[in-house]
Amino acid sequence: MIKNTNALQPLVFWAQTREHITLRIDLKDSSTPLVNATEKCFEFSSKGYGACGFNEYKFELNFYDSIYKEQYSYRITDTKVEFVIKKNEYKWWPRLVAAPQKPHWLRIDFDRWRIEDEMIEDEKPRNIMEDYSKELGKVQKEELGYFKENAKKVYLIFYNLSQFIGYLYILIVMGVLYYRDGIMSMPKIYESVGHAMKFCQLLQYLEVLHPIFGYTKGGVLMPFFQVMGRNFILFAMIELEERMQTKPVIFYIFLIWSCIEIIRYPYYLTQIFKCEIFLLTWLRYTVWIPLYPIGILCEGIIILRNLPYFEETKKFSLELPNKLNIYFDMPAFMKIYLLFLILPGTYLVMSHMAKTRGKKLNGKHPNLG
Repeated sequence: MIKNTNALQPLVFWAQTREHITLRIDLKDSSTPLVNATEKCFEFSSKGYGACGFNEYKFELNFYDSIYKEQYSYRITDTKVEFVIKKNEYKWWPRLVAAPQKPHWLRIDFDRWRIEDEMIEDEKPRNIMEDYSKELGKVQKEELGYFKENAKKVYLIFYNLSQFIGYLYILIVMGVLYYRDGIMSMPKIYESVGHAMKFCQLLQYLEVLHPIFGYTKGGVLMPFFQVMGRNFILFAMIELEERMQTKPVIFYIFLIWSCIEIIRYPYYLTQIFKCEIFLLTWLRYTVWIPLYPIGILCEGIIILRNLPYFEETKKFSLELPNKLNIYFDMPAFMKIYLLFLILPGTYLVMSHMAKTRGKKLNGKHPNLG
């Protein structure tokens, strides 16, 4: 094992594909290197001319993921030593080393950098070897993979915190109005917090894109149907029918949606920081048991109450003849939505949440779960 914290380190430039890691070690007239490779660690030692003249240069890399320790090759030239190391799994690494803070002597090899799924157009290759003394004096920039990973983390923190604040604001306004006016506040709820609710609900479409872009884990269909279902109620059934906006059921549906979200988003924040708060986890995977069925019941009431309004106004309906030669009856669609989408949708959502709850709370404080 090569262990010497006082040893000189050469400049090491790295790049990757889905299959391999390449290391370019800047040592002129290098001797045959001493290499020790394990599944997660790569150690190098060799004599040669580096930034500090002719000396013995050593370094150790603890990789972000595992490699095939026996499947690497290298070649020595007059100016460098190049390694090609095979990854254990064919996938893109967000950074090379396990620790968030990379060594100061480790740089990106822009000449070899390749991204198979996305090409970084605004990053131009740079001649990093142009001037050793000038390069060593610069502040080391963050690695591309580490920067991307932290940018995603910052974005997710900002998104979840913003959504939590938005729904908390809705709850506070509703609570203040109800405390002041009692049930007389219910007809004014949509006028008071409708814009905030629409903004928060539109933002939730980002949650459909998060797993697609790799920001979060999980499927796409379930978030898509949940967001589409809520926004159908909010925009098609409430926003576009003013007579529905003053009904008491709007107060209850906004209350239910907000109560769910002010628990969900703080839970997501704790997951970003890898901080497990059992009470919050238990609430996240328990409050849906009463709230989801009541919320779906309120959505059904909104659709039923809207049926005579849409039959009267023919809003969204297309009657023949028309230029498109298409017939569409919105009240009929609303009835089909109730029969074939809400009821099966309720079963799918509840069963999905029940399975998730079982996985999250299994074996944890059974007296609470």
